[in-house]
Amino acid sequence: MSNSSSITEFLLLAFAEKRELQLLHFWLFLGIYLAALLGNGLIITAITCDHHLHTPMYFFLLNLSLLDVGSISTTLPKAMANSLWDTRDISYMGCAAQVFFFFFFMSAEYFLLTVMAYDRYIAICKPLHYGTLLGNRACVHMAAAAWGTGFLYAVLHTANTFSLPLCKGNAVDQFFCEIPQILKLSCSHSYLREVGLLAVSAFLLFGCFVFIVVSYVQIFRAVLRIPSEQGRHKAFSTCLPHLAVVSLFISTGTFAHLKPPSISSPSLNLVVAVLYSVAAPAVNPLIYSMRNQEIKDTLRKLITSLFLNICSTRLFNIRRKH
Repeated sequence: MSNSSSITEFLLLAFAEKRELQLLHFWLFLGIYLAALLGNGLIITAITCDHHLHTPMYFFLLNLSLLDVGSISTTLPKAMANSLWDTRDISYMGCAAQVFFFFFFMSAEYFLLTVMAYDRYIAICKPLHYGTLLGNRACVHMAAAAWGTGFLYAVLHTANTFSLPLCKGNAVDQFFCEIPQILKLSCSHSYLREVGLLAVSAFLLFGCFVFIVVSYVQIFRAVLRIPSEQGRHKAFSTCLPHLAVVSLFISTGTFAHLKPPSISSPSLNLVVAVLYSVAAPAVNPLIYSMRNQEIKDTLRKLITSLFLNICSTRLFNIRRKH
């Protein structure tokens, strides 16, 4: 038995006990991490460099990519280091920082996905008012509200969680620090304050979910009224990536935290946590790039321009030598 004042580090859940499997997990997660950084980095670069993509939809997509990079960078590097060096420990302050940043990026991403649903609703259901309702200042304010709300949520939950006395050891039943696992270590009944705060947060998140569902019901009704098949296809092509990302984000996160205790197990918890904390940020760029011709065209131009610049530089150096 110990209390929080005597805890200087936590022990995270190991992916495997065998050294060979630990190294396999390291290389697997390194590949996923680099793919996530590359995919989101390409989207950020494309939107930043091409002025044709300086629209509200791509502005929000830029913010989504930044949040994805932040969320996956909060969990994977430490997990990879533990697998590589065969360790499980994380410092008390490191665990608190991981809880804060993960909650910050994930909650801000959820609020941003809600804003993106509103963007698609205005673009399809009220196109004549799109420029008025979603001007540059309005977009910045909505994105800032998503980031700010996520930050406020993270401060409240992290401060509340780590102010609880911990009486049940320091072994966290997950590969990264997250609030439900920290609460399992708290003294009896002392966690009820944080549970109450989580319940209020869940109510707000459910409100956002209802808003997204209602928005897409209106969107699909408007799209089905479009007379031309080409127009319907274009409208769907701008909505389906966002809908796919929302579905992946909500389904994995909801199952991770609301699954029945009867089917809960360390291995299942580990797999589900990987899905919502690692797979989602890595897959999001693929979902958007596959369905978005403008992003693919911009990336093709950027890669071609970069290749031509490299070739011209090498040719110039060769000529200068001779």
